[in-house]
Order: sequence, then C-alpha cells, then structure tokens
Amino acid sequence: MPTIPETVRVSPSVIQGRIVPPPSKSAAHRALLCAALAEEGEVRGVLDSQDMQATVRALPALGAIPSWSGETVRLSPVIDGASSGGPVMVDCGESGSTLRFLIPLFAAKGFPVVFTGRGRLPERPLGVYSDCLPPHGVVLQAEPGKSLPLRVSGRLRAGRFSLPGDVSSQFITGLLLALPLCEGESRIALTTPLQSAGYVDMTVETMARFGVRVETAPDGWRIPGGQRYRPHDETVEADWSQAAFLLAAGALGGEVVLTGLDPRSTQGDREALALFRRFGADIRETGEGLLCRRAPLHGIDIDASQIPDLVPILAVTAALAEGTTRITGAARLRLKESDRLAAVTHCLRLLGGRVEEHPDGLTIEGRSLLPGGAEVSGYNDHRIVMSMAVAALGCDKPVTITGAGCVQKSWPAFFTDFQQIGGNVHGVEYR
Repeated sequence: MPTIPETVRVSPSVIQGRIVPPPSKSAAHRALLCAALAEEGEVRGVLDSQDMQATVRALPALGAIPSWSGETVRLSPVIDGASSGGPVMVDCGESGSTLRFLIPLFAAKGFPVVFTGRGRLPERPLGVYSDCLPPHGVVLQAEPGKSLPLRVSGRLRAGRFSLPGDVSSQFITGLLLALPLCEGESRIALTTPLQSAGYVDMTVETMARFGVRVETAPDGWRIPGGQRYRPHDETVEADWSQAAFLLAAGALGGEVVLTGLDPRSTQGDREALALFRRFGADIRETGEGLLCRRAPLHGIDIDASQIPDLVPILAVTAALAEGTTRITGAARLRLKESDRLAAVTHCLRLLGGRVEEHPDGLTIEGRSLLPGGAEVSGYNDHRIVMSMAVAALGCDKPVTITGAGCVQKSWPAFFTDFQQIGGNVHGVEYR
C-alpha cells in the first residue's frame, strides 16, 4: 500500500483527466468467498486494501490457500483440510462485510471460530444473527453490550429464516452464501421491505457464476440445499460507489472521463449516475468513456434507502448545489465506520455549509461556493475523508483533513488518483 499522510491539505483546483475507478470492493468480497468455497480459482481485480486483506486472511480456514499477486488472488485447496484443534481466530479488521458474510459460512461448515475486529466494528450490531441463527443449531457468544469478540460454534441447519429487510443487506448475503451448503431446502423470508436490494442481486448473480442456485420467492428466496460451489475465474468490475467521488469531482471541479464502468451492473450505487444528472451535472457517454463536466447544480430530493454509501459525497454535492436538497432513508448510516450523518453535518458546517441533521437524513441549503479554510476530522471513516477532499474543489480556501490514512480501508491510492486528475493535495504530517 502507498504511504498516506495522516493529515492532508487539499486546495481548490481544476479537475481534468481520465481515470478508471478501482475494482468493486463489494463484488470482490463475494467473488473471493465463492472461490474459496469452490477451493480453487482466480479472482482478478482485488484491490490491496484493509477490507480486502481481512477477507483474504480468512480464506485458508474455509479451505482455500490464497496467493496474491498485484490485483489477482489465486486460490488452491488446503491439502490437509480444516484443523481439528481449537477454534479458528479470524481478525475482521474494520470490515463489516467480512464479519457478516463469514459468520454463517463458518457455521455451515461446522467450524468453531472466534471473530475479532477493531474500530467501530465491535459496536456494530449483529442482532439479526442472534435472533435467526440459534434456532438453527448455531451458538453465538459475546460479552454483554459488545458484538466482538464473538465465539461461534455448532453447525447451521437448513430451514426457514425470517429477518427484516430494512437492516444491512450483509446479513441476507451471509445467509445466501451459506445455506446452499446445508442439507435440505431453506427459505429466507423478509418481514419488512428490502433495502440495498442491489447488493443482494449482486450476491445471487455471483453465486450463479460459481454454479450455486437461488430462487426468488414472493417474500424472499428459496435456497436448495446440498449444493457445491464450482471453480470459476472471476474478474471484478469497477466500483460505482467509488466512481461517485470521481463524478462529484468532475461535477464540482472541471471535467473527468471515467472508463471501465458497467452501465448494466447490479451494483445499487450505479444510481449515482442518475443522481448526478438530476443535480444538473453535464454527463454523457463518449467514445472514451463516461464524461462528467461541471455545470450549474441545483438541489434535489434523495431517498437513500437503497444507496446509503453514497450519502457523504451526495451531501457534499448538495452543499454546492443552489437550492434545497433533502436526503431521507439514511438512518443506517449512524452505524457505519462513523455516524456518517453526524460526521458529514459537522464537517460541512465547518466549511461554511448549511446543513440540518435529522434522525434519518439531512436537509442541505446549497450555495455555489463554500468558504472552506477549516480543519475537519476524517472520523476514521474512508468515505468522510474522500468526501471532504472532493469538497475542497468547491471551497474558496484549502481544507485540512486529519486522519486521512483511513482511506487504506477501501481505496489506498485515492489521493494519488485524485492528484492524477488535477486534485491539489499537500501532506502536512506523516505517520
């Protein structure tokens, strides 16, 4: 990984350039786990970030040895099989996807495991699994009031799993990945409408490429048991959620051409394209790629229930769009790497933005230029840091961001890539 300044100063600049967004972290998690369950294969397009490292570390315990070269991870079978000793120790770092995907997978294999993590991960809820897994043979043990360390034992049994759809879709993905390994048919029934549906669609499509079948039902999914994941070489597509930062950079700071994005992707964050067009950005398909160019922006209404990860950068864009933007359906953002609604509100106010925080969203009165000239915290949250770097494009004075190193979590080369398209970044203090 590149060395990243712990504190950076980002000055206003003109954006001009062409860039490929990084590979999708969400797609890579799913592809790596499916390939590990198949015990062999190759996954191309795995960014060497902290979240990806967390998932790759766990693969040998699932039966596959990873070999990482550049952005390619090759998997081969574990010759001696799973250890018959004590529980496997799995460090999930700060990756909620890693933790929530692996809990039911280890349970389906019947492997005892202790999950650990750091940052806000031990505080992020696992209550959905605490409710639905114990009736199916799984024992979860943690200290009162904490999710981690978590000891998981027992073997997951097939059956009917009822869970809400308005919590993280990661719980649904974890069950979808695991239940085909059980004997007998299972059903996942949603008790409330599904949010972040695109991530579940991504899971089902990835599983299908590895030979595992899931059937849609009126209230959820039917999962035949006794299935096997089959080897398959997977190439991870470019990430629409990261592309949103680049679209915002073009819309606020000049123009940028994005290449390598799949307009037919099942990634829910593909909605970023439509949202920036609604803001008024000049976006068009060209022979080179997707061109996003600065234009007068105006406020819009946004239901973020299907696209929560986009909210920080959408809020920055709204602060620089004339008129009122209302963001709703974002209550889950309070349980991410930071309380993202509170974090983005505080940061934008320091830069001169007019933001009102609500329990499930934000109201933002935009303006064409923010004063800037302030120091803001990154809140140990990669999306807050990247959003504030882009915000500097619409400020009169530079923005200083502390804790900038946390972009290692998802996009280690963010500041290098930002400079490539014209971002003006200066390190102040190095770790």
